[in-house]
Formats: sequence, structure tokens, C-alpha cells
Amino acid sequence: MPKDFLKDAQDEYDVVVIGSGLAGLTSANMLASNGYRVLLLEQHYKLGGMATWFKRPGGHVFDISLHGFPYGMVKSCRRYWTKEIADLIVPLENIRFDNPMFSLTTNFSREDFTKLLIEQFKVTPEAVEGFFVKARSMDFQDDQKLTTRELLDEFFPGREDVIRLLMEPITYANGSTLEDPAISYGIVFSNFMSKGVYTFEGGTDRLIGMMEAEMKKNGVDIRIRCDVEKIHCEGGQVQAVEVNGRKIKTRAVVSNANLKQTIFRLVGEKHFDRQFAEEAQAVRLNNSSTQVYMALNPGDLIEESTGDLLFSSTAPVFQTDLLLSRDITSRTFSFYYPRTRPESQPRCLIVSSTNANYDDWAHLPQDEYEASKQDLVETTLDALDKYVPNVRERIAHAEASTPKSFEHYTRHIAGASFGTKFEGLQVSFDLPKQIEGLYHAGSVGIIMSGWLGAMNYGRMVASDVDNLLMNKGSITSEEIAS
Repeated sequence: MPKDFLKDAQDEYDVVVIGSGLAGLTSANMLASNGYRVLLLEQHYKLGGMATWFKRPGGHVFDISLHGFPYGMVKSCRRYWTKEIADLIVPLENIRFDNPMFSLTTNFSREDFTKLLIEQFKVTPEAVEGFFVKARSMDFQDDQKLTTRELLDEFFPGREDVIRLLMEPITYANGSTLEDPAISYGIVFSNFMSKGVYTFEGGTDRLIGMMEAEMKKNGVDIRIRCDVEKIHCEGGQVQAVEVNGRKIKTRAVVSNANLKQTIFRLVGEKHFDRQFAEEAQAVRLNNSSTQVYMALNPGDLIEESTGDLLFSSTAPVFQTDLLLSRDITSRTFSFYYPRTRPESQPRCLIVSSTNANYDDWAHLPQDEYEASKQDLVETTLDALDKYVPNVRERIAHAEASTPKSFEHYTRHIAGASFGTKFEGLQVSFDLPKQIEGLYHAGSVGIIMSGWLGAMNYGRMVASDVDNLLMNKGSITSEEIAS
């Protein structure tokens, strides 16, 4: 008989969390630590969503999502998880850019970036300071019609080299483009441009393992291989979820699934106002990506000055359409050293990432699809040889993933790596106004994308759920205190 992954699960919980990305994990942990009965359902056999890992014969362990997030992760992990997790967040010292316009290394701090812009790019101090001040001061009350291109042109007119320097890391971090609202760029850029770029020492397998242990300690009922088929709603309220053919009652649902998938597949359009449904239909998905995962032979170590993150491009200028093209001109290389990803045998791992269009991969015949994946590996090795000489002789393992890979493992529509575009944020916020007890937390609206954005969104939604359940008397404050 097939294994029952819901064996001994209760018939009713205070909160059901659908999906175990960082937003879902954070919501589940915070609500459980406040005394609520929380059921976490994950359709995959591992937790983490995009913040997960996979293993290959030979002892190779690859992180799915590339490392690199703002210092704010330290504070968020300390507040919403544990000091032990926060203490393992360490800085990346060498962020490299190499393209036809310039080649440089930075630690990505505001001080270092200011010096580079003034001394190497010859930008006036007034323009640099004005840009930083405006980017940091942007909020949701600002004109959302202003594009990122217009923001950058205001301070750096005609400076395509400066725009490239300021855009490439943010595009890597969350799929942002020059055509997106400037507010989304300004907020994300300001988060990064404080104390540099950080990573989690030990990789995502260590991170998610520590998070899982903390959730279990707080009483979260964690269930893998549990694919939610439906969120049941009646009278404008959440009633239950249907998972693996079983109906489980709940007063609140936090969906960490794709926003549009939550609305149109799990709930159903008939439960929403017509105007809201139309707005949700109009939300654009963000782009997907391709990766090439490469492991050097054990003991073959790369000098760390090669870089932690390397933004490499052969394109003459920064263009959004070039970033998404099958004819790849820009690659972000993420280097994992024994210092940042300790293994039983010292080794170096390299992951190359490129933004991609789902439709360029989704409809290929199987033989063409496999050939295209292999071509992606080969052309990436060609590009990497410039930075890691004789890399083909040194590689122990290499394989590629595509938008179809992300669609298969995460169930994200069209393999979207960063959820939805900016307009999805308001739709996500407004879900509880449509159906009481229904919440969404995840990669949405660029601002809530990436590790820090998703985690903070999970925290915010957990607070909203807490307020709802306290007011409905699901659990009393005395019970929580005890």
C-alpha cells in the first residue's frame, strides 16, 4: 500500500500553511511559537521551496538558489528564527563585474560603491548622494508609474555603464528590469546597499535543517509529499483544505504557492468579486531562469579572489531582452568555497544562472530539449574557462536546469523564479478582504522576492493571522502565555 503521509494528522488545525518556501516556513514557525496548532503541507519531498538543495553521486551538494542577500537577513533570522541561524550568516567579500564596459571588484557596501562611482566612473558626488537618498526614501506612497530607467536617467543621464553597474546585481537578485516600477528597484537596492552581500555558511541543507528542527520544537506538524488540491471556502470564509484526498478543517490558510495558482486553482474564481478576479488575471508572472551546476574534483580549489559572485557578460550594453534571450550573453557565476560551504572533502562548487523565458523551453520535443540542456552546459563551461582555466579537465560533475525544471519541482506557473510582477503585491495584500482567513505569502511583486523579502512577508502575514485568530477566539491570550 502507498505510504500515508497524513497518518495521525489531526482533523482540524488553527492554521494550515501550504508550501515550505522561506515565507511559508517563517509563518508556520512564528504562529506555532505563539501557541497555535499549525499544519505545514509541502508537495515536494524536501522543505525550502527555492531555498533548497539536491545531491549527486560523488558527494556533490548543490544549492538550488544562488547565495547572496542583504544584511537584513541577520536581523530577521535572529527575530523570527534563532540566534544560531543568524550567527551563520557571513559576508561575501568579492563581488566581481566583468563586461565590455568595465571590470571591477567590490564588497557591495555603500561606502565602496560611492568610491567606485566617483573615482572610477567620474560621477559627481552630488549625483551619487542624490541617487542614494532618493532610492532609500522611496515607499508605497510614491508615484508607481516612474520606471527604473527613468529613475536612473534622472541622476546618470547617458551613462549606460553606470546603469549596468547598478542594475545587474538587482536583476540577478529578483528579476527586476529597467521597465519595472522604480519603487521596486529603489527598495531592493537600498536593502542590499547598506553593509554588503551575505550568504549562509553551510548551504541551504544546513539552513533548512536548522529551521525544521526549530519548527518541530515549536510544535509545527510538518508533512511532505502532501499536495493540496483545494481550499474550501463558504460564506466568504476559509473552512478547510483538501490534501491527498483528505479534508482538514482550519480557520486560516497561508498559501506559499504561486499567487495566481492560489486564487484560480486552489480557491476558484467564483469565490472572488469580479473586479478582484479581473485584477488577479491581469497580474503578470515574473521570468524564470536556467542554471548550470558544476563541481570541481575534490581537493581542486579555486583562489577566492576569483570572486564570490561574478556578473559576467559579453553584451555591449545592459538590455532586458538580452538577459532573457536563448542566445546567452550574461551569466551570474556563484562560487562556493570550503569556507562558505564546508563539506567532508574540501571542494569548490560553481553555479551559473541566467534569466530565461519559459516558452523558449516548454514546447521543445524531448530530444531537442535534452540537446539544448547539454548545449547550455557546454557554452557555460566555455564562458567559465576565462575565470577558471582548464575547467573542463577539472570538472567532476555538471548538469543544467531550465524553467521546466522549476515548474516540475516547485509547481510555480511557467517556472516563475520570482513570483509575479509588482502589481501582484496589492492583489496578494487584498486576499483576506475577499475571503476571511485566506492569506498569501511568498515571492511576489519583486519587493517581496528573494530570501529576505519572502521571509519578511511570511512574518508580516503571521502577524495578520495572529490578529485574526485572537479576535475570533481560536486561542486565548492566557493559553498562549501558558
